[in-house]
Amino acid sequence: MHHQSYTRAIAPASHLNLLSAWLVHLYTAGGAVAAFFATIAVFDGRYPDAFLWMVLATVIDATDGVLARAARVKQVLPAVDGAKLDDIVDYVTFVFLPVLLLYHSGVLPAGWAPAIAAVVLLSSLLGFVAADAKTEDHFFTGFPSYWNIVSFYLYVAGLAPAMNATILIVLSGLVFWRVRYVYPTRTPVLRGVTLGLGAIWAALIVAIILRLPVVSVPLVLVSLVFPAYYVALSAVLNLRAPRGAIARPR
Repeated sequence: MHHQSYTRAIAPASHLNLLSAWLVHLYTAGGAVAAFFATIAVFDGRYPDAFLWMVLATVIDATDGVLARAARVKQVLPAVDGAKLDDIVDYVTFVFLPVLLLYHSGVLPAGWAPAIAAVVLLSSLLGFVAADAKTEDHFFTGFPSYWNIVSFYLYVAGLAPAMNATILIVLSGLVFWRVRYVYPTRTPVLRGVTLGLGAIWAALIVAIILRLPVVSVPLVLVSLVFPAYYVALSAVLNLRAPRGAIARPR
C-alpha cells in the first residue's frame, strides 16, 4: 500500500519532466519560426526587422542550452536528438538567413554574389557536420559561422561590395582552420565576463537596429568592443591550449 502511494506520488513529477523537456525543444525550434518571419522581412526589403528577428533567434540559441540541461532533456527524452535540432535551427538562423539578407540587400558584387553566397553556405555546412567542431573543454574549432553578426556589420558599415566579398571568403576559409574559439555560454574561462559583455553588446545591437536606416557610427564603434574582446580571448586561450588537443565528435 505504501508502494502504491509512492508510485502515484511520483507520476505527476514524471509528466512534468516530460512537459518541461518538450517545452525546451519547442523553445529551440522557435528559432526556425523567427527565421521564417525574418525571411519574409528580407524579401519585403525590411532589413532592420530581419535583424531584429535574428537577434531573437540568437537569444533563443544562447539560452536554450541552459534550459535543456536544467530540464535534463537527454535523460527525459532520449529519443529526441536535441543537438541535431539545435544544429538545424542554427544553420538556418546563423548561415542561410544572413547570407540571404546579404544577397538580397545588394551588399555583394552583383556578378559574383551567387558564387560568394554558395561559398559561405557550403563552407559552413561542412563546418557544422565536422566531427571535431567542438572540443571536450567547450570550445568551437574553426570559425563558428557567426554570419548573423558578420552580415549585420557588413550591412551597417557600407563597405565596397568587393571588400564585403573578400571578408566573406576569408571567413569561409577560417571555418576549416582548426583554431579554438570561445563558446560563450560554455567556455569556463571568464564566462561571467563574456556573458555580461555579451548582454551589453546585444543591447547595443538592438539600439543600432532601431535607428536604421540611419547608422549611428558611435554606437557601432562601441559595439565592436565585444567582438574584439571575443577574438582576443579566443586567441589567448588557443595559444594556451595543450598541444595536440583532441576535439570530440558532436
